[in-house]
Parts: sequence; C-alpha cells; structure tokens
Amino acid sequence: MDVLTPEQRHYNMSQIHSKDTKPELIVRKWLWCHGYRYRLHRKDLPGKPDIVLPKYNAVIFVHGCFWHRHNCKYASTPATRKDFWEEKLNGNVERDKVNVRKLIELKWRVLVIWECEIKKWDTALEEKIINFLRLKNNPFVQDDSYDDSQEVFHIAAESEIDYVIEDV
Repeated sequence: MDVLTPEQRHYNMSQIHSKDTKPELIVRKWLWCHGYRYRLHRKDLPGKPDIVLPKYNAVIFVHGCFWHRHNCKYASTPATRKDFWEEKLNGNVERDKVNVRKLIELKWRVLVIWECEIKKWDTALEEKIINFLRLKNNPFVQDDSYDDSQEVFHIAAESEIDYVIEDV
C-alpha cells in the first residue's frame, strides 16, 4: 500500500523530468565555465545523450542512480508494485547498454556520470571529465571490444552529501 494519496503521488511523479535535471545542470555549468561548448539531447544520436561535445567526438550521459540502477544506496526498488518497477528499471538498463553500443559503433566516445557522484563534487570528478575529453585513448571508452560485463565507461563514486558545487 502506498503511503501517499493518489494526488500526492501524481504530483511527485510529475516533478520528475528526463531533461534539465539538477545533476545535469551542474555538469553543464561546470563544462561551460571551463570553456567546453556542447549541444544538448541530439535526437539523431542513439539515446539522445544529455551532453554532446562534437569537437571531442564525445557524449556524456548524466544518469540518475534510481532510474538507471546504479550500484549504490540510491538505486533501491520500491516496495509496492515490485514486478512493474523491476521490469521498468531493468528495461532502462538494457536500453542504456544498447544505446552505448550503438554510439561506440558510430565512433562516439561515451562517458556516464552518476547522480551520486555529482552530489559531492570534487577535483577527482573534474579530472575524470577533463581526462575523458582530452585523451584519445580514454579508459572510460571501449571502441570495438565493448562487453556488457565490463562497465568501464561508467564512473562512480558514492557519497552521502547533498549536491555541492563551488562557484567557478
């Protein structure tokens, strides 16, 4: 049984957006302030990546831990309608894998940044983004040898701190 009324649940779910999320805006602000120019949600690319950097032939996905089933404390499964949620969330993960494979086949470099990683913004995350964009032989990208069992294109760092970003 849901602890919220149908009206409350409807309002909560209506506040969840797939574009312009807080974590995505934080990454975009950092990129822009550091001179990286990008395009948003290109519809001609598989998965409509959150951030596309054509100059670097790179795309960045900013994934919510819950919706994309990251291996952290934020990726819980709701207690009600378990079957529905398992099917929905596992479908998201499978679609992510297919889209990453397609992008790699199209010779795009792919980086996934997780919501929990952005909650505590630190220099390690900045270095990973910079290295991803500057290095051709990037460790977060698999070109022809992408394997579902190796999620080397994912970056993760769990944190219990709420979103923090310093003015740049």
